[in-house]
Amino acid sequence: MIPSRAEWRADRPTLAVGALALVALVVRLVGLGDRPLHWDEARVGYWSLRYLETGYLTYRPVAGGPLVYLLGRTSLAVFGPTDFALRLPVAVAGAALPLVSLLFRSHLEDDETVAFAAVLALSPLLVYYGRFARGDLLAVGFTLAAFGFALRLLDGDGRHNAYGLAAASALALASSGLAVVTLGCLGIAGVLVFDHAALLQSSRPAATRLGEFAARIRGESTYAARSVLVFVGLYIFTFAPRAGITDDAGLYTPGTILAAIDVALFESVRRFLGVRVADRYPEGTHEYLPYLGDFVETLAVAALPVTLLAVAVFVADRYTAGGPRPVVSAAAYWAGASLVFVPMLTEVSAPWLGVYAVVPLAIPAAIGLATLVRWGRDALDTGSIPRVAAAALVLLALVAQTGAVATGEVYAPSDRDTRLAHYAQPSSEFTEFRENLSTWVGPTDDDEVDVLYYGSSMYVADGAADYPPVPDRWGERLPMAWYVARIGADTASVTTPVELRERPNEAPVVVAPADERSTLAPILDGYVAHEYDTALWGRPVVVFVKK
Repeated sequence: MIPSRAEWRADRPTLAVGALALVALVVRLVGLGDRPLHWDEARVGYWSLRYLETGYLTYRPVAGGPLVYLLGRTSLAVFGPTDFALRLPVAVAGAALPLVSLLFRSHLEDDETVAFAAVLALSPLLVYYGRFARGDLLAVGFTLAAFGFALRLLDGDGRHNAYGLAAASALALASSGLAVVTLGCLGIAGVLVFDHAALLQSSRPAATRLGEFAARIRGESTYAARSVLVFVGLYIFTFAPRAGITDDAGLYTPGTILAAIDVALFESVRRFLGVRVADRYPEGTHEYLPYLGDFVETLAVAALPVTLLAVAVFVADRYTAGGPRPVVSAAAYWAGASLVFVPMLTEVSAPWLGVYAVVPLAIPAAIGLATLVRWGRDALDTGSIPRVAAAALVLLALVAQTGAVATGEVYAPSDRDTRLAHYAQPSSEFTEFRENLSTWVGPTDDDEVDVLYYGSSMYVADGAADYPPVPDRWGERLPMAWYVARIGADTASVTTPVELRERPNEAPVVVAPADERSTLAPILDGYVAHEYDTALWGRPVVVFVKK
């Protein structure tokens, strides 16, 4: 049946959001595999490949959430061990993020919903780290979905939203350890909005509304229980170990399923608390202000339009005649709590932490963007040229800043001046190593050593890096370890010239710290030396390639 004109108009925002999701997919897939892997991405790739080869996986907090490995293994199995395939699941999830805006339609105007989707689709920080194999974007994206489902549930809009809330919360926790922080920040925002509504003593105070919601839950205990089962089921599926070729307990191994469930439900929590809480003091602690400064700097460099619009809308919204809009206050409080707690509780200061603030800020920023467009359109209708010019200039400035960051940071080659790239992102020159390694090594179907690592700083015993946690020295091999593993090369380690001489001309490729070049050159006669920085700057390595 052909929809009526009224029905078609009512559905136009949904079509616009869907179109923006397609745009988001395109901008995330273009050149997805061009940039060499960051060290953290290389870890994810290496252990995802090991999971694919052995079938063994167990949750280790030091390696991040298990969801990235489940998705990574699947993508590598389907598309092969490439940088593109490893980043693809996060890129698809980032492209789907604009669709979450549809959960907020009862709290946003149609143009605000579309603007919200546009910010999620095109914000440079979300695009950059939507092309990055880490779990942060997944964690904050699922938290945003949980927020949307919770709002719809509070509004009494269908029991299925309870299932969505449960699923989104479980998947957020499976994405990253920082999901505990971002879900907690969202919880803080909810408490503050509830408290503010109670203080206003409105005609339907927050206490009454919460009481009605609690009564509704009690009256529908079956659906509440099902929601708990959805959460527990997804939590078990993502956190349960897979035994693979080992004799350990595994979710798919008959006779050990109950043990695997126990590991998922209880051991995962103990491991998380042990690594992220108990063992952090004192080595895992850090000064707060430098981390906060880096966080704010990331927002200023990569998300200035979003931040300015969000702050302006939050301030203006508090003094409107109808009082603050709960969705604006909740989003602002969520972002504010993230600004406080994410730099405090993270273990590394990095630009990707900015996504934990940009996603909630996108809601008030979208309202501001829609208001600007509306204001300019009204001015155009009334023939007010100064107002049209002012609106056009503001919008142009916002688009120009966003475009400048996108072209100069998101798609440009990584170098020392790149602000969105973390130090552990290899420079574009490292692409030569990635592209030539398989040619240098040649066939890898024998038992001979293909890549030999030299030096005590790179020495790792055979098999010691197969599963996390791993020796710190393995980190010195990143991101090379991923590129070596994906071509199936066999590796070995030596620490002295004597050991190296005992392997005369054995390996076609020898990797060492660059300061060992003069020591190794006389021994590796017949090899050609290449030097690369395995970070944005510094940490050079020398790669000897057999002629």
